[in-house]
Amino acid sequence: PSEVVNTLVAMVLWLKENARGKKVFAIAEQPLIDAIIAAGIEYSEDPSEIDVVIASYDRAFTWQKFQIAFDALWFYKRAQLVATNPDQFCPLPGGRGEVDAGPVIAALESCTGVKCETNVGKPNKLMAELVLKMTNLRAEDCIMVGDRLYTDIAMGHAAGMDSALVFTGETTPEMLNSATGASQPTYALASIISLLPAS
Repeated sequence: PSEVVNTLVAMVLWLKENARGKKVFAIAEQPLIDAIIAAGIEYSEDPSEIDVVIASYDRAFTWQKFQIAFDALWFYKRAQLVATNPDQFCPLPGGRGEVDAGPVIAALESCTGVKCETNVGKPNKLMAELVLKMTNLRAEDCIMVGDRLYTDIAMGHAAGMDSALVFTGETTPEMLNSATGASQPTYALASIISLLPAS
C-alpha cells in the first residue's frame, strides 16, 4: 500500500500545502475523509465555517452532502471548490460505468456559479511528480499508461513522460484519430499486456 499513489494521497498533500488552518468538507468516500482528518486538517460539515469543498468519487453520495457543499459555496460564499479528479465515469466490466467526480463538479459549478479552482488528479502533474520523488526516477525513464486521452495521456505529457494509451477502457481507436497535442500518446496498445515481456 505504501507504494500506491492515488488521488487520496495527492489531495492530502495539496491540502497540507494549500489549506493549513482552513476547514474542509468533502463529497467523498470515507477513506478520503479519514485521511484528511489523520493529516491534521480540520473537517467540518457546518457550511458557515467551511473554507474548502472537495468534489470526489462518492458511491455513498446523498442530497444532504450536496446541500452542505451548496450552502458553503453559494449561500455563505466563503468556500473554494477543488476536486480529486475530473473523470466522468469509471468503466466497469461488461461495458457498464459508474458515476465519478466529474458530474459532481459539474453539478456544483452549475448551481453555485463557482468554478473548480484545482484538480489534484490527472491531468495535473502533481501525482506524477510525487511518484518521481518517491522513486528517485527521471520522467524520461518512465511511461504513463492509461485509457483516457484527457487525463492519463495529458498527465504524462505534462510531466514530461512518454505515454501509452490502452484500448481497454474509455478511448476507442476512432477517438484517438482526432487526438492532438497533449492528448496524443507516444504509443497505442490493445491492452496493458502488450507492455509485458513475451514469455
